[in-house]
Amino acid sequence: MSKIELKHIDKYYGKNHILKDVNLTIEDGDFMTLLGPSGCGKTTTLRVVSGLEKPQNGTILMNGKEIVNAAEAHFAPPSERDLNLVFQSYALWPHMTVRENIAFGLNIQKLPKDEVDRRIEDALARMQIGQYVDRYPSELSGGQQQRVAIARAIASEPHLLLMDEPLSNLDAKLRVDMRSELKRLHIETGTTMIYVTHDQVEALTMSTKIAIFKEGVIVQVDHPLELYNNPVNLYVADFIGNPSINFADGKAEVGPDGMTVTSPLGKMVFPKKDLTDMLPKEKSFDAVLGIRPEQLSINTTRQSPSDIEAHIYTSMPAGSETLVTVKVGGVSLVIKALGITHYNPDQVVYLSIDLNKINVFDKKSTNLIKYSV
Repeated sequence: MSKIELKHIDKYYGKNHILKDVNLTIEDGDFMTLLGPSGCGKTTTLRVVSGLEKPQNGTILMNGKEIVNAAEAHFAPPSERDLNLVFQSYALWPHMTVRENIAFGLNIQKLPKDEVDRRIEDALARMQIGQYVDRYPSELSGGQQQRVAIARAIASEPHLLLMDEPLSNLDAKLRVDMRSELKRLHIETGTTMIYVTHDQVEALTMSTKIAIFKEGVIVQVDHPLELYNNPVNLYVADFIGNPSINFADGKAEVGPDGMTVTSPLGKMVFPKKDLTDMLPKEKSFDAVLGIRPEQLSINTTRQSPSDIEAHIYTSMPAGSETLVTVKVGGVSLVIKALGITHYNPDQVVYLSIDLNKINVFDKKSTNLIKYSV
């Protein structure tokens, strides 16, 4: 059991306010990813949970037990928090082989030899490093050393596993394999995991929940698909998604039955039931349409009267998909089309958009005011 509750956490380095009133609940068995750009506070949050850093304000509970109370200067040491850590730095014993590095913590626990051997073999297989078992860290590449560090962490079968960008030194193909192994490990063991990354693909593919950070503040916590489909504001919308979401400025008019937005993409009407409680009080205001690249369909002929005429700017085939940039009334839109297609520069094409999938934001507050359904 490893439920973690952070309440009103503040962390300063000198006069720099790094974590600002952070509140976060990580349920037992969650794969919680802390996501955001460099310097946003995600690694500091991980270090505070682990006990490597002491916050100036706030409390942390683990399974209902208080492990941090800054007001009372109570900070349980890392050894009492039943967790394991994997950082970007490998921290391997240079005089020990791969097997000895993985076995080190298990031997301290005084586990039976056959249990130690079983856990080592399982960790080696998961991390695909069985062939390196008798090598020393100096004989391994950076990516191989990182996999040894992960293997050592998972071999001890901790209740809580903290990982700070553990896949950053791996090549692209191996990174995909390791994502799959970590996700499978989480499903099979039920271990609570807190994972730090700036790679949104890692976050979206592995997590049960994601916390988005911005300048020391948690902006949104949600399930990956909900975060992708309904980002709480323009910052989250722009940060999540590859290729990035398309934005188009427009003018919104709110009526008794819903909202009409007029933009270079035409006039769009959204029903009242799809509007959020962040809708401005004004009947008319500046809005921003948010449209994901895969939510636009492109055709060489008009398929419906509602189709939008556009002009090809660039077309970039990428094997399984083609990224097409078009211009509509001065607005650039990126479209993700499946398969290999080819378009000529300035060619006239027609776009269709599912209005249900469009997000609308209030330009002034940047808040989401129309859900994707």
